[in-house]
Amino acid sequence: MTTNILFAAGPEAWDDYEPHLRHWLAEAGITAEISPEAGPPETIDYIVYSPSSDVQDFTPFTRLKAVLNLWAGVETIVGNQTLTVPLARMVDTGLTEGMVEWVVGHTLRHHLNIDHALTHQSGDWVRHVPPLARHRNVTVLGLGELGAACAQALAGLNFRVTGWSRSQRDVSGITCLSGPQGLEQALASAEILILLLPLTAGTDSLLNAAHLAQLPAGAVIINPGRGPLIDDAALLAALDTGQVGHATLDVFRVEPLPPEHPFWAHPHVTVTPHIASETRTETAAQVIVDNIRRGESGAPYLHVVDRGQGY
Repeated sequence: MTTNILFAAGPEAWDDYEPHLRHWLAEAGITAEISPEAGPPETIDYIVYSPSSDVQDFTPFTRLKAVLNLWAGVETIVGNQTLTVPLARMVDTGLTEGMVEWVVGHTLRHHLNIDHALTHQSGDWVRHVPPLARHRNVTVLGLGELGAACAQALAGLNFRVTGWSRSQRDVSGITCLSGPQGLEQALASAEILILLLPLTAGTDSLLNAAHLAQLPAGAVIINPGRGPLIDDAALLAALDTGQVGHATLDVFRVEPLPPEHPFWAHPHVTVTPHIASETRTETAAQVIVDNIRRGESGAPYLHVVDRGQGY
């Protein structure tokens, strides 16, 4: 029997993904029809999906077995009431590796004060010797796949790493905290704070004025997670007072970040254009096909979203 797959992630993504998906479907021995063209919805078994897709009403897809998201984030689809089948988020080894590299790179940049060296080439022999990593406190908010991988990579460099998540996690080598009191403790020690939480109703604007005030004076914030985790106005105020020493931001409430946004011109903000990590087409296609293989064999899907938790 032929498995019918709708690729509902846009024509540009289709050009990138098509050869890899066909390769891995053949490798898995799955006889499939896969297309970006929406045929009769009642014949579709799986939808490969990006939240920017035109497909928003899943009701007509009466044979649908699962929706397989190409993005790690699912906040724009998880609340869709017409979606009643399993929703799997993307957990891609390439995405994880890229995020670890970006986070480690910018953590070291701030730890070693590289910006100062690059901007103070005046001829003055002024020595700024950084502490060793084992004397630097780093906090990672969010201990999912990406957060745990980044936390462990930093711990491997001897940083003193604390991780916080809303529910208790156990990550080897990391001091793991949870709950409101755990958040206060995690923030209080965070000389460098890294945000890798999912965006939910409970994490929107989590880094507000009250929580920014709990950081050590001059703390650095690195956000490759979700833009709305931060209250922009509160962050700008904290930067202006020196409560926050610098913010390196890769994600924003509005993307692309508008040219008139004050982050662009602020001397203590570094903007990167949502490049911390990208899903790698070849490995992501393999993840998608592995879940299709599981669905066809009756095995449980991987990376299924908990609708109640929102991720």
